[in-house]
Amino acid sequence: MFLVAVTLAACAPSSPASPFNVIPRPRTLTPLGGSFELGSETPIIVDEGDAELSRLVELWAGPLRSATSWSLPVATGPCGPDAICLTVGGTGPAEHYGLTVDRAGVRVAGTDHAGVFYGLQTLSQMLPVRAPNTAAVRIPAAVIEDGPRFSYRGMHLDVGRHFFGPEFVKRYIDQLARYKMNRFHWHLTEDQGWRIEIERYPRLTEVAAWRAETQVEKNSDPFVGDGEPYGGFYTKDEIREIVAYAAERYVTIIPEIEMPGHSMAALAAYPELACTEGPFDVGTRWGVYEDVYCPTEETFEFLENVLTEVMDLFPGEYVHIGGDEAPKERWEQSPGAQEVMEREGLADTDELQSWFIRRVARFLNEHGRRLIGWDEILEGGLAPDATVMSWRGTQGGIDAAREGHDVIMTPNSHLYFDHYQGDPEAEPLAIGGFSPLEQVYSFEPVPPELRQDERQHVLGAQANVWTEYLRTEDQVEYMVFPRLFALSEVVWSPAAERSFTDFARRLPWHLDRLTAEGIRYRTPDVIGLERDRLTTDDHYRLALSAPVRGTIRLTRDGSEPTADSPAYDKPIELDLENGPVTVTARVFLPDGRPGPSRSARFEQVGLRPPALVSAALEPGLRVELFELRRVRGVSDLDRGEVVRREETESVELPSWTPEENFGLRFRGYLLVPEDGVYTFRLTSDDGAVLRFANITVLDHDGLHGASARVGDVALSAGFHPMEVRYVQAGGATALRLEWSADGIDFQPVDASQVSRVIR
Repeated sequence: MFLVAVTLAACAPSSPASPFNVIPRPRTLTPLGGSFELGSETPIIVDEGDAELSRLVELWAGPLRSATSWSLPVATGPCGPDAICLTVGGTGPAEHYGLTVDRAGVRVAGTDHAGVFYGLQTLSQMLPVRAPNTAAVRIPAAVIEDGPRFSYRGMHLDVGRHFFGPEFVKRYIDQLARYKMNRFHWHLTEDQGWRIEIERYPRLTEVAAWRAETQVEKNSDPFVGDGEPYGGFYTKDEIREIVAYAAERYVTIIPEIEMPGHSMAALAAYPELACTEGPFDVGTRWGVYEDVYCPTEETFEFLENVLTEVMDLFPGEYVHIGGDEAPKERWEQSPGAQEVMEREGLADTDELQSWFIRRVARFLNEHGRRLIGWDEILEGGLAPDATVMSWRGTQGGIDAAREGHDVIMTPNSHLYFDHYQGDPEAEPLAIGGFSPLEQVYSFEPVPPELRQDERQHVLGAQANVWTEYLRTEDQVEYMVFPRLFALSEVVWSPAAERSFTDFARRLPWHLDRLTAEGIRYRTPDVIGLERDRLTTDDHYRLALSAPVRGTIRLTRDGSEPTADSPAYDKPIELDLENGPVTVTARVFLPDGRPGPSRSARFEQVGLRPPALVSAALEPGLRVELFELRRVRGVSDLDRGEVVRREETESVELPSWTPEENFGLRFRGYLLVPEDGVYTFRLTSDDGAVLRFANITVLDHDGLHGASARVGDVALSAGFHPMEVRYVQAGGATALRLEWSADGIDFQPVDASQVSRVIR
């Protein structure tokens, strides 16, 4: 079982890192100079009669005693010298704390017990990762005032596709709590497995918890299975133990019971809940199944009975009901579903799903709970107090906030931890997408499109860990760490204080702790080679860094660095006079293990001349909509037919596009204010391409999840003809074009930079 407070492995040297390595970054941290000497008999003093504080002491000091044999006695009463003192009280928001370390001692004061708990997590990060050989540890002196930016700080785990036992779930919760995350979203039911014991319906664990086999890798067409029965579930006693374990660490568990879709496992056990007769099998392949719960009274009786037992196990405010990816074909063909639509005056099956969700929401409300669902629950209307998780980008969250609904941002563009973290050729199999550490860290939960009064509805953010291709605990940890650390800073720390460079400096201490605990993590990439670079100079000064202890080794000929390749110790000058140079680098850890390689190409180029524009221009772009029968890539637009033309101010998805099988073409002129190298970032789901004067600058074509491509182009001052092509095959949607220059943050390409010909 992983320890919440601090893990020390005896008799190993401590990390040669800065004394302040705290993640997430505190609101304020003021170094004082000097230190406090923590010794084997330093007392911990708590308020008399405060049993919860005494419990927190044991949670924090117990592991320290085990690792060091230090006694660290506990006493009650007023704070004295040379002691660690814990207090609760005063005024201030929930979960806030103050931490003072000076020569006289350590004082942790929380506005509530959660605040003290978080203060102790910060204090742990001011200690060495490994136990010292001496009888004392020096804690650097500082004053810290801290508290969360968001009230909802979440991580998700899908146990429906692959099952992970109670001990792993507890270790997962340990890590959330250490990094001040306070919500664990437990995805308990799926097409491929039902994982929670429900006494009233024993076939849910006898039948629905087990599948005949599992899809092998991405072999779904034709299907290839492994032929091995698979399954598992949590007993009620195991769930109660895990819920209590999480509560002791100030983590609230949000259970998810999927409906009306992703329900094949339940239908296999109780086929009478479907709109067709069945029989059904627990899903063995990934993807979306056509059969869903039928909106009958029998179904609602089943769901209400299930939710009653779920609410008895999980005391938190929220119950998640899924609501995503629910095909409507069976409802369209079902006399029973059509009868409900006629009786309730529902115009279509989208409104039927809305009615379904609102009915479940009322039931939860009657029992003092609130409903959360994925952003599809917005379609057809939503119950007034329902909360939306925005996963298909951020637009669902924007729409929900504008309608007055609370929102949790969890976009697949940044916070899907089942996405690749590097080159898919060099990474373990993943579902797709691309969400490296830097991209996670760059996420801003509050969209700038929201007004001030709408922003209060953004409760926070959450990352999702879907496990279609994550069979083992090691694989889950590889996908979660260190991206969890980046997320923790996104949801806890003030936005203005966040810096990826500083975050990377603090990261080695935390990776050392994972190593000490035997947690498998992905070694972060070398920083400085995120993309190819263009320059108008004949030399390029390249600076690299690594957010992990080790040695950077590099090559300049495109070959893979080895342990014998040159070591990087200071910025290098690349001579580009004789042609482009490809630099490849990777970190070799102290034990010799190599991290992932990262390459970038550096090239000297000339400036592209501007166009001679004789026509009259006005702000904005022209956008054309293409209806497409089948989508494979942006070249489909060459064979498609334009069905609508409009004007727009930015390269983003218009509100009037179809749900799937369409393409867009944006055309106009980009006004470049001065000569220089400009950087563009094109985010899309599915394919998109950026061109200037018919020369491709960014190629992000193909069918894929929301992800981004970044690249440079050297442009002279003036107007440059620009075209963006985009195609959408179905599912989630995303499209956004941003620019940057001279190190400024990315910002959208909008009407102030683009013009179209007046016609």
